[in-house]
Amino acid sequence: MSWWWAGAIGVAKKKSDNDEGHPKGLYEGVGLVIGVTGIIGKIRAKILPLTDTPGGPWKVYSVARCQRPSWNADRPSKYIQCNVSDADETLAKLSPLTDVTHIFYVTWINRNNESANCEINTAMFRNVLQVVIPNAPHLQHISLHTGTKHYMGSFDYFSPCSLMNIFCSLYVYAAICKHEGKPLRFPGNRAAWNTFNCVNGDVFKWKHLCKVLAEQFELDCPDFKEGVPTLAEMMKAKGPVCYEIVREKELLSTKLEEVGVWCVHSMNKSKEHGFLGFRNTSISFILWIDKTKAFNLVP
Repeated sequence: MSWWWAGAIGVAKKKSDNDEGHPKGLYEGVGLVIGVTGIIGKIRAKILPLTDTPGGPWKVYSVARCQRPSWNADRPSKYIQCNVSDADETLAKLSPLTDVTHIFYVTWINRNNESANCEINTAMFRNVLQVVIPNAPHLQHISLHTGTKHYMGSFDYFSPCSLMNIFCSLYVYAAICKHEGKPLRFPGNRAAWNTFNCVNGDVFKWKHLCKVLAEQFELDCPDFKEGVPTLAEMMKAKGPVCYEIVREKELLSTKLEEVGVWCVHSMNKSKEHGFLGFRNTSISFILWIDKTKAFNLVP
């Protein structure tokens, strides 16, 4: 499985430059990645074009709602800006992709309640299938990636544009604390502060991880204090502050609401179904703080 790790976490910095001369039309697989700026989409689009990927190198179409990010510009895939919640736009943008053999659907939109979530995400998935299936005669497989293991599992996954990237929210919170000259306080209750967490497969406490975060951003991290608002509550009014930081530090132009959300889930069901791997959270935490800084998202 060395090919997977090489693409997923960058252990081997394999470049796909040698694949650029691959004869057009001779690919064994042609992948359509819907949601390429998300955590799984970013990894998927990076792995498929590699020569040592099973069936590779693949031809890849990468789809996302936003314009192509600068960090994605050197990828050997064809980038398509398309809002798949718009049926007409989906038809116009995806119907020409007649050579697709595999769909990797890894996108998701959040709404105010679960009913609305189901409605919009079902419509998006339907729009894609109704266009691609009748126009891609060689379509073999459709992969729908959902759930905690993919989005809120191992912190070894990273994408700066993913709304599921819990750590990006924390990094921006830390950057705002530093900008305002405030200490980094844990935005939760005492139970969460002291409880052992196992979402990453290992076991850690937020009281320890917050100290790691504070150290990386050169902040004070006081002991737990009652009455600190939740991260979501604190971030509501911080849009202008984030804009000021981006402008002063010449960071990648990113709005606060594009960064992420505060959400942690239990991994019990995933483990019951065989996802038993784990990562050292403290090591991963520091690794992705450095990665986020390298992407020029935080100072």
